[in-house]
Amino acid sequence: MTADPFVVIGGDAAGLSAASKCKREDPDREVVVFERGRWVSYAHCGTPYYVKGEVADLTDLLSLSPEAAADRGIDLRREHEVTGIDTDERAVTVRGPDGDRHDQPYDDLLVATGGRALTDPIEGADLAGAFSLHGMDDAAAIRAALEPAGEATVESLGGGDFLDPTVIEPYADWQPPETVAIVGGGYVGVEMAEAFTAHGLDVHVFQRGDHVLGPFGEAVGERVEAELRDRGVTLHLGETVERLVGDERVERLACAGGTALDVDLALVGVGIQPNVSLLADTPVELGDSGAVAVDDYGRTSADGVYAAGDCAEARHAVTGAFDWVPLGLTANRAGRAIGQTVAGDPKQTGDIAGTAVVKAFDQECGRTGIVDHERAEAAGFDPVSETVTTRSRSGYYPGAAETVVTLTADRETGRLLGGTIVGTDRAAVRIDTVATALEADMTVAEVETLDLAYAPPFSPVWDPVLTAAKVLNGSLAD
Repeated sequence: MTADPFVVIGGDAAGLSAASKCKREDPDREVVVFERGRWVSYAHCGTPYYVKGEVADLTDLLSLSPEAAADRGIDLRREHEVTGIDTDERAVTVRGPDGDRHDQPYDDLLVATGGRALTDPIEGADLAGAFSLHGMDDAAAIRAALEPAGEATVESLGGGDFLDPTVIEPYADWQPPETVAIVGGGYVGVEMAEAFTAHGLDVHVFQRGDHVLGPFGEAVGERVEAELRDRGVTLHLGETVERLVGDERVERLACAGGTALDVDLALVGVGIQPNVSLLADTPVELGDSGAVAVDDYGRTSADGVYAAGDCAEARHAVTGAFDWVPLGLTANRAGRAIGQTVAGDPKQTGDIAGTAVVKAFDQECGRTGIVDHERAEAAGFDPVSETVTTRSRSGYYPGAAETVVTLTADRETGRLLGGTIVGTDRAAVRIDTVATALEADMTVAEVETLDLAYAPPFSPVWDPVLTAAKVLNGSLAD
């Protein structure tokens, strides 16, 4: 008897990675992917650079086309939304583009429903001219709003046959904005400040905390803030935005402390949350984070049901506990592992360390692991941190630039817990050394003795990471 198919809900990073790997390992296995939108397998992290104009066409961000998926033997059904899951009957209910519903049986099921942008609790976030950036349609709408009236078309935006014209129709008669407010100084906020500046806008960033890029720590935040100000971006730190005001289109931003600003456009980038509402009436359990609880193989509490990507948790390499850190590599890697497992060769999805990089104009920022002392203490560690400022290359070699590294370790064991880095000369990629050390459970003393490469065009004799480890190791010895 032929088994029911491997069904995947969600056609982006985790979903199509799983589908592709399963078909590669078991070509005879039927694989069906349901995607409620038109876009599939796209590079979400590239959307700020599309808005900026560095990426010409929206379709340039596609990783796997529907035609390529079909060539791999994947039954990809776009504009098909899964509206219900019956884990007893092992079937999903699907609504197609014509509105008709049908049930699709499954043998194995992957929930890869991703996340969605947060706009709560900001009143007025639904006004015209108030955007979030979590998907290709969002990117197209923002860029359409920046174009002169009548100039934005599906063709000019490079939307191919993926972009629904109704997404950009509301901005057909708009004149380009002059002043834009960004609510939230995280990854999206910082990257979009650069994108909007490239369009000659008066850019204001409102951040509730004391620093932008909060998870990267104070040293990185201060460097990025100086860069943003040098580029003409106005920062409003310690300001909590309460509402966006306007009749139909956003016209004004108001903060809890009384600060107000007249704006033509607003971008709300205060975070994301996992898309898990589909699981409300199922036995699939959620973790403490609100994302789907899984084991090391991506299996949920329901038999035959897996979860991966921005809707699912993963085991943290430092704490050993399951955590939710929605990032692109995490989604791709977990999806690929689940595809292999479903094909009959079980593979763990792998640990996460929260390794991330972000570009703020010329400043390159990286982070991994745990550097926040409160979080480290909550995980049972006694954290010690040191920050060093050193050079990216030999001082006499052209192009050498200041590089700031912060490392954090556990006082009792000397184990490295995390690190951040910021600088203008290939700083961000150096965080991978720290991430590798975390995966290996290395102590700071062991990191200090790593045999990293040296030549004047690439690094000083003591790489910035080694210098930071040397200083931190000395503090641990005191």
